[in-house]
Amino acid sequence: MKQLSKSEINTTERPVKILQYGNGNFLRGFTDFMVDEANEKGVFDGNIQVVQVHSPVADPKMIAQDCLFHVVIRGLKDGKKVDEVKLITSISGISNPNEDYKSYLQLGENPDLRFVISNTTEAGIQFDPSDVDPSRIPDSFPAKVAALLYHRFEHFKGDPNKGLIFIPCELIENNGGSLKECIDRYATLWKLPNDFTEWLFSSCIFCNTLVDRIVPGFPKDAIKELQDKTGFEDQLTVMAEPFHLWVIEGPDQVKQEFPLHLAGLDVKFVKDLTPYRTRKVRILNGGHTSMVPFAYLSGIRTVREAVEDPVMGQFMKEVIFNEIIPSLDMPQEELEQFANDVLERFANPFIHHELISIALNSISKFKVRVLPSLLEYYNKHKTWPPMLVKSLAALLVFYRGKTLDGETIPLKDDPSILESFKSAWELPSTEQAIAKLLSYEDFWGQNLNELKGLPELVIQESEALLTS
Repeated sequence: MKQLSKSEINTTERPVKILQYGNGNFLRGFTDFMVDEANEKGVFDGNIQVVQVHSPVADPKMIAQDCLFHVVIRGLKDGKKVDEVKLITSISGISNPNEDYKSYLQLGENPDLRFVISNTTEAGIQFDPSDVDPSRIPDSFPAKVAALLYHRFEHFKGDPNKGLIFIPCELIENNGGSLKECIDRYATLWKLPNDFTEWLFSSCIFCNTLVDRIVPGFPKDAIKELQDKTGFEDQLTVMAEPFHLWVIEGPDQVKQEFPLHLAGLDVKFVKDLTPYRTRKVRILNGGHTSMVPFAYLSGIRTVREAVEDPVMGQFMKEVIFNEIIPSLDMPQEELEQFANDVLERFANPFIHHELISIALNSISKFKVRVLPSLLEYYNKHKTWPPMLVKSLAALLVFYRGKTLDGETIPLKDDPSILESFKSAWELPSTEQAIAKLLSYEDFWGQNLNELKGLPELVIQESEALLTS
């Protein structure tokens, strides 16, 4: 088996236009894949320099493989099975500021550099006031970016044409705005000149984004088959589903300079990504969260099993198409297409997604992902949506901590939430337990007992579950 390296592969030399913070499975199966596609289709001409921020050294596997790796696309698309392998050649190099801080800062001197992409986890975009000295390696990701950006500003003497476009992929709202705010705070903390702050605000663009793709990672069960197929030993192979969506909120200039959509990729450049975030949270995440307790209590353990089960599959369709979609104010055709994509993704035969892992912190998830659909449906139709009511009842029964057959459910949530459920379910009757649980404003943001007709329906559905 040959070692994957550039001596074995014909690659095209391209200018490094992207600085990418992070080298995890998601970025390799999402961003790097898309840039490679855009390069191949001739709509973009730029490579990536990876910067690792969460490890002491640059990834030795990336170095050994000359930053080459394969992305395996497996799943369903338009009802047909997809099983493809693509070699990714869009990464030119990898570095780590912990090994050589000076060389890291010098990356900012690259005149071709135009974009900064990142995925440093949800906790990555945080201001750390202990990062007081930019001449030493800062701890936080935003401080590292601020130090490089200031070095670039000085190197190019404040040239307004040398600002950068930031496209963060961290799964937080206002990710671009939050990163910009952190960098601005470091400029103040470090007492950097006002000219730098003015350049930061006038010459740099910070985009808010929404990303969506399931990237399970290294396909260990199929790696021998894949390596036999490619002819190369590849320790960085990453598996991803066919579906992908990148919504980028920013000025038209970003679309013109980064036209990934022209490569046939589902990349949308918008002025406001709020509707797309709401759509994802309510249909994809809400579909998951509303289904999990009912499915688990029914003896189902994976998402795919739930989709293929006649009863649960129909339940999901009714929840999404009859109750969630009617609660949203977006074009019906777009919502239905997204919903069909979601159900196809849930049925992916290559992904083993355990329901119990989705059930983590289900109370807070239900409040954000499902409850708004339930309440908005009622506001529009003046009647409670039956399947979402059943979902709420199933959630309350699920948090008893045992299945209908008496099997212990390994609940994972805030200890105070679990204790509240334990004490409620110790009450003499189901009716009392449900009334107590619906009253917790900390759970739901309001006392659900005060909503006309809802408590009676939830009690009725809960009792039906417990006696089924």
